[in-house]
Amino acid sequence: MPALAKKTVHDYLKLPEGSPYQLIQGELVTSPASSIFHQKISKRIFQILYKNIENDQKGEVFYSPVDVYLDEENVFQPDLVVVLKDSKANIEEKGIIGAPDVVIEVLSPSSAYYDLVEKKEVYQKYGVKEYWIVDPKRKTVEIYKNSDDGFVLVASARENGKVFSEILSLEFDLNDIFKEE
Repeated sequence: MPALAKKTVHDYLKLPEGSPYQLIQGELVTSPASSIFHQKISKRIFQILYKNIENDQKGEVFYSPVDVYLDEENVFQPDLVVVLKDSKANIEEKGIIGAPDVVIEVLSPSSAYYDLVEKKEVYQKYGVKEYWIVDPKRKTVEIYKNSDDGFVLVASARENGKVFSEILSLEFDLNDIFKEE
């Protein structure tokens, strides 16, 4: 059986607005809506970032769904994205063109493989400076910094710990992120 032809940005742009797809390594991948806990975590991180990045006019923070165009076969919709003032990424009406400075993915059962493997490799290749993996089930945050050796784990914490983002010069208390209401 012949392999399916890879999809490109051209194919992706033909989808109806709001379609729950990402273009990952030339494959259209769909994801169901995230859980309420996932959304609460994402919202809390966004609020902290907004307060410390946008209010201080250091850059802009975006939340899903926002398209991040990395190449012809990779258009992702990360949970959260930070584009700092001096970033190489361009913010356009259709989305973010190029690698954002910080990408944050909150894991869910349907996206974990892509976030931990496929997308992580592409983010690294295109120069995302910091990549965060937030795991709601384990209540952990891992921050990877892009280096000459690829992504290197520079901070991690569980439940009531703290992590520090070098790129953002900002400390996060996991109690603020994972608190149960």
